[in-house]
Amino acid sequence: MHAIETHSLSKRFPGGFGVHELDLAVPPGSIYGFLGPNGAGKTTTIRLLLSLLKPSGGAIRIFGEALTARSRRALANVGALVESPSLYGHLTGRENLEVTRRLIAAAHRRVADVLQLVELAGDADRLVRTYSLGMRQRLALALALLGEPRILILDEPTNGLDPAGIQELRALLRQLIAERGITVFLSSHLLTEIEQMATHQMAMHQMEMHLGVLDRGRMLFQGTLAELRRRAPPRLLIECDDVARATRELDAAGETVTADGSGQLVVALAERTSAQINRLLVERGVGVARLAPDDASLETLFLALTRGEAARP
Repeated sequence: MHAIETHSLSKRFPGGFGVHELDLAVPPGSIYGFLGPNGAGKTTTIRLLLSLLKPSGGAIRIFGEALTARSRRALANVGALVESPSLYGHLTGRENLEVTRRLIAAAHRRVADVLQLVELAGDADRLVRTYSLGMRQRLALALALLGEPRILILDEPTNGLDPAGIQELRALLRQLIAERGITVFLSSHLLTEIEQMATHQMAMHQMEMHLGVLDRGRMLFQGTLAELRRRAPPRLLIECDDVARATRELDAAGETVTADGSGQLVVALAERTSAQINRLLVERGVGVARLAPDDASLETLFLALTRGEAARP
């Protein structure tokens, strides 16, 4: 059972489709990067998932429960931070949380719990108008967590944050996934941010980053980051003492080789492994200083999808 699942989800506006025939499949307990350029339909999708927009067609399920105009019970499992946080500047952080706690009938203890979780306990009784942007973003996240959601939907959560604020938010999201098992649906056009989250999750928790790539309202790719990277042929970066000779020898051996402009050679691996390439060069009298795999960046793969290009030049 998926945390979020949609079938042929569509939203038509007077000028055309905001999203068209969208099939989302978000695994529980994962971080799902929802990527696309500005205007791709990401925010429209999120508003549909939160019942802020009525779909023109299709179905939405949250942990297997249908979300419809008549039944929004499934949204009890969802917390969300969409666009800029809406906060009362004349109230303290604690008072902002208390207003929402009463509205959703959450337990009294939750205010203290979420303040501690987002590291605002020491600033809880300051007026929000004195908060930095990063503190406001953390308070908005605390509001989204008040109801103990199983899914957290975030729309461009790092917009406007300085590098320190981005690092704080990134660390908090990692903690929520690792310690609370919350599913995080993260919409962004900041590809490097998604990639850094993915790298950390795979390294620390043996988790796969799941991605959906949207463009002009249509899903271009859905799967793991590893599956997306497999669309790009593996390449090898070579530093050696004789670039011209290495190029001739590799060409003669049937390898596709180019120079990257920085004194390195780039070999598109096909039949031979990196060890075999190294052996070939050494046997032909080329001194190899460094061999390194060249993994495609998420940005390269993303641009290849959204521009309809081949994954690699």
